[in-house]
Amino acid sequence: MTANPFTRRRHLALAATVASSALLLSGCSTAESGSDASAEPSTSTPAAASDVQTPRVALTYDGGIVVVDGTSLAVEGDLPIEGFTRLNPAGDGRHALVTVPQGFQVLDLGTWTDDSGSQQADPELTDLVFDADTAGHVVQHHDHTVLYADGTSDTTIFTTADLLEMDGSLPETETVEGTEAHHGVSVLLDDGTLLTTVGTSEGRTGIKVLDSDREEIATSDECPSVHGEGTTADEVVVFGCSNGVLVYDDGEITKLTAPDEYGRMGNAYVSDESAIVAGDYNSDPDSEGYLLSKLVLIDTEAKSSEIVELPEGVEYTFRDVARGPAGEILLIGTDGALHTLDPDTGDVTSSLPVIDAWEGPVEWQDPHPALKVLGGMAYITDPATNRIHAVNLSTEEITSSEELPGTPNEIAVVQG
Repeated sequence: MTANPFTRRRHLALAATVASSALLLSGCSTAESGSDASAEPSTSTPAAASDVQTPRVALTYDGGIVVVDGTSLAVEGDLPIEGFTRLNPAGDGRHALVTVPQGFQVLDLGTWTDDSGSQQADPELTDLVFDADTAGHVVQHHDHTVLYADGTSDTTIFTTADLLEMDGSLPETETVEGTEAHHGVSVLLDDGTLLTTVGTSEGRTGIKVLDSDREEIATSDECPSVHGEGTTADEVVVFGCSNGVLVYDDGEITKLTAPDEYGRMGNAYVSDESAIVAGDYNSDPDSEGYLLSKLVLIDTEAKSSEIVELPEGVEYTFRDVARGPAGEILLIGTDGALHTLDPDTGDVTSSLPVIDAWEGPVEWQDPHPALKVLGGMAYITDPATNRIHAVNLSTEEITSSEELPGTPNEIAVVQG
């Protein structure tokens, strides 16, 4: 990835960032209403369904999944489950998908809206499972959710909203059979185009593009160790490689080569408010552990990129980066602060202390701080104290902080 200067300026100025965050947090009928985001929503007069949001947060710990209210962080449910599991929002505002040996199990977080306003029920780990041999990545883009099975390289696709219509059975799905099993990922674009990774159990090499009839229309083998996917609002897709990235844009695949001989991006963080994709970046193939000190910023319009060094003493892992409501980059660093970065320049614009300084995990599955953002609220886990914190991004205040029944690991947030 060449370190060319960006030709594109930021979509929104800082003032717009604050305004957007404030708008998302305003309105007395929402569960994130007002300056005090920890306040309980009024129940005296039901609000219109379109105005109601009741977010909930699911977190795994050793032996279970705990579900908390997204505003007060009060525990709403504690569900037993064995082994290390991964959590992914399904995209419909109510469900998450839990990786289990059989595939992707549907977790109902028990929050929705109807004509009478916000409704809530006890969270439930349903008996419904999307079958998959070695369940892997979940990608939700616009109207569809895409599941990838590492053990077969099969891709399963369903209409996201159909999850809300479940009546004891799974929604209708399309399965696109893979060629050779590998740890991969797929994404479906609005016109039916499917992008999927290419590889074997011995290594991964690139991507292929299938049209709506599932005929191959483009391919690239210039992406060793391909991993991770990010899709912008304009449907430009970025895949990480160990020597740069691939950018897919309207039928054309562009390789952006890293400035370092080894320059790996493995995870992409996108925003509907920005054409810039942020990615984690590692330039040391012999590095130990999982802490990183650089980001890569990919301008998907200019087809250029830039490597950004974080301030001294600030490192992170793949769980610690997210995008804010105006496209800003958010990062919980090893110094314990929530840092906000301008996506055009990579400059740190603010830093808010949230948790104590922490060290990186020995294995990537080990509990360590994680960051998720929903609207104008950031959720940060602190395994050292078994707590979760909610931060109002508009006011830069910690609005709630609660102890959990176990050490938090994976986290998923749904908006209701």
